[in-house]
Amino acid sequence: MSLINELPFAALQFYATAPYACSYLAGQSARSQVAAPAHLVNTDTYSKLVEQGFRRSGTFTYRPHCDQCQACLPLRVDCRAFKPNRSQQRAIKKHQYLKTNVLPLVWSNEHFELYSRYLAARHPAGGMDEDGREQYSQFLLNSRVNSRLVEFKDAQDKLLMVSIIDILESGLSSVYTFFEPNNKTGLGTYSILWQIEQCRTLNLPWLYLGYWIKQSPKMAYKQNFRPAQFRQNSKWLDLVD
Repeated sequence: MSLINELPFAALQFYATAPYACSYLAGQSARSQVAAPAHLVNTDTYSKLVEQGFRRSGTFTYRPHCDQCQACLPLRVDCRAFKPNRSQQRAIKKHQYLKTNVLPLVWSNEHFELYSRYLAARHPAGGMDEDGREQYSQFLLNSRVNSRLVEFKDAQDKLLMVSIIDILESGLSSVYTFFEPNNKTGLGTYSILWQIEQCRTLNLPWLYLGYWIKQSPKMAYKQNFRPAQFRQNSKWLDLVD
């Protein structure tokens, strides 16, 4: 267990996990560096950690710490300079009718049922579709930082999508989004565009999109939101083709 001295909270310590199977690159093993103790990671602390490439899952705050791989790159969108491309403009127009409700992290059977349908469709036979109520709550409803749950509903008040976001000092962090799996209108794209617009409304410069892996088709959508930066070798660098 070691201390990271460049961070201004000396009581926070960091440890590396044992290797585990990588979720994104077949045949690869992964490790994470975890911030502890969890109760010290409040909004101020987490804001600084995110700028250092960390991310959270529930109250578990981590960043990739793999022995022989550096494919996972933190990615953030420059919201002030962002301009939607034609496809993204169509997504905005197509979904501008949706109603949004910004809520605290609350339990809802309607949310959980949508989450279950989404996992069953998007991750069949991957184990994730077996998640229960406790796992859902631990993953998405447990937070020690300034978090919000956003509902997206149609004109008939049908729930189509839910996004979990964290409000940080320098931007918003997109934690997780799930939506109606049979809907093919680009809801996931629209959720990111909505969050970019929220950053502008709040005068926050960045939308943090978690990790981007160039070799992973699952991550390809993240590079479509430009201008953006990725973090490598302790520096934020412009994402260019």
